[in-house]
Amino acid sequence: MRLTTAQALVRWLTAQRTELADGAEAPLFPAVFAIFGHGNVLGLGNALEESDLPVWRGHSEQGMALAAVGIGKATHRRQVGVATSSIGPGALNMVTAAGVAHANRLPLLLLPGDTFASRAPDPVLQQVERFDDAAATANDAFRPVSRWFDRLTRPEQLLATLPHVARVLTDPADCGPVTLALPQDVQAEAFDFPDSLFAPVVHRPLRTRPDTRALAGAADALRAARRPLLVLGGGVRYSRAAGRAIRFAERHAVPVVETTAGRTCVPHDHPLHAGPLGITGSASANALAAEADVVLAVGTRLQDFTTCSWTVFTPGVRVVSLNAARFDAVKHGALELVADADEGLRELTDAMGDWRADEVWAARAAHERLKWDAYVDTLRAPTDVPTNSPADAPADMPTYAQVVGVVNELSEPADYVLTASGGLPGELVGGWRAVGEATMDVEYGFSCMGYELAGAWGAAIARSDGAVTTLLGDGSYLMLNSELFSAAFAGHGFVAVVCDNDGYAVIHRLQTGHGGAGFNNLYDDVATRHANPPRADLAAHAAALGCATFRATGLADLERAYRDARRVALTEHRPAVVVVRTDPARWTEAGAWWEVGVPEVAHRPGITAAHDEARAGKVKQIRYL
Repeated sequence: MRLTTAQALVRWLTAQRTELADGAEAPLFPAVFAIFGHGNVLGLGNALEESDLPVWRGHSEQGMALAAVGIGKATHRRQVGVATSSIGPGALNMVTAAGVAHANRLPLLLLPGDTFASRAPDPVLQQVERFDDAAATANDAFRPVSRWFDRLTRPEQLLATLPHVARVLTDPADCGPVTLALPQDVQAEAFDFPDSLFAPVVHRPLRTRPDTRALAGAADALRAARRPLLVLGGGVRYSRAAGRAIRFAERHAVPVVETTAGRTCVPHDHPLHAGPLGITGSASANALAAEADVVLAVGTRLQDFTTCSWTVFTPGVRVVSLNAARFDAVKHGALELVADADEGLRELTDAMGDWRADEVWAARAAHERLKWDAYVDTLRAPTDVPTNSPADAPADMPTYAQVVGVVNELSEPADYVLTASGGLPGELVGGWRAVGEATMDVEYGFSCMGYELAGAWGAAIARSDGAVTTLLGDGSYLMLNSELFSAAFAGHGFVAVVCDNDGYAVIHRLQTGHGGAGFNNLYDDVATRHANPPRADLAAHAAALGCATFRATGLADLERAYRDARRVALTEHRPAVVVVRTDPARWTEAGAWWEVGVPEVAHRPGITAAHDEARAGKVKQIRYL
């Protein structure tokens, strides 16, 4: 079949299918996000126009690529978003999205245009020339944040690279972003491709079973435990193993905690559920982690926010890591058990027989979680505004915890909630009470400001049931909001709750909490020539982008605004934005420590004192050889 490189690539994309969690088949690539330029409009652009692939136009390359990442997360890695740009700045704008997908182990296919393989017209518009490497282009910036990178210099190279593209995007162990750099002359060149390249293929998740010797070792370690703890990460979600994990915990009387990526795998009120683990988690989960002698970590890379910079566990703890990726399974001296989460838990349950942990230890999960629930209840309850609030603050200006409480109470089992950066991950991870399984996306592997709105657009495309709600601060809104118009124009509805707290409040908290002066974070501390600098009218801005907008002047008004926004998003198929002023100084506290780089020498005594505290905290860190 004689086709151009671009036509063959698009035809291959169309032929790829995936098996969803319920066994149904669907396109592996359900959406392509595109901003065309001279590097991709003629080759790939014409090929997409000829195809049946849904193509959505973005308004920033970073935003549309983040939306593609959102599709991967919302479909539990069963489907893959695609994004294409021109060369140069358009391509480089997508590098951040590649970093998000890489850090979070999410599938993403990036198709940036590239300079001419022939080099005949060099240097072309937007070309970055390396003085020491004639073959390098701007797209080489994708190499560190791609699981698979290839630059096609001949059409027939598709035959060799496409199997690897499919492998990386669908492999539980290697999943991550793929970048195919497409020189614009090669996109347009033709080749006689074999028909077999375009035969439909259904990609089913690999279910790797554990090595029998490693399985026996893991079972022995757990049976020797007096206080075992089960930690559920994102791999449990992607394997659709939440039910298996709960049955494992019930059979063996093991308390369960969740990581950020594993949130909402366990019903909130399950008697063995101790809550979310870590800095942005709960005091209840952290209390059990501090006493556990064996930790079974399933599908998690044990990031520093989960482990409180490796101070949440007691010294001498034994970690058994069940993970599809050996790269993650061997970390921190863990006893590795390389397997799919569902298959691994099934075989581990059988290997452990009827063994059960101490019932008193198992009962601690509910006991500690109920104390944490009571604490969160106090945070959600109406409160007086503190004296340090802005002078124009409403009488009942809500906290982040109260905003999350309103959204949580009005959510339904099929709804989906997400956030990414600032203070809201701590409030959503620590305070949310699951109403449906695998219905939360907290992008806290890369903590990318701007993912909140773009990722919500992708989730709204991917999910056919329930309402998608994203929570974000004014800083994230101002950093990347262009995809609100993309979603409004395309007809994809979701709710965005924008918490306006006058700047980068959580970084201000980090700054002042370690002895520093407020500087360049809250607007009161930002340089300006104006006595009364302007404020951004976020609601008016969102309305100008085609969104329905609602202003909530306080906590009493927020419930009404969110109900109305939710209805509009579901019925009018456009984003609905709720803007509410929120307190910049009150937070949910899990009572955990996090290592940050506090200066050893400083002109403020408070910073010096914070450095001494940091040194004391490091003494508690668990170190593995």
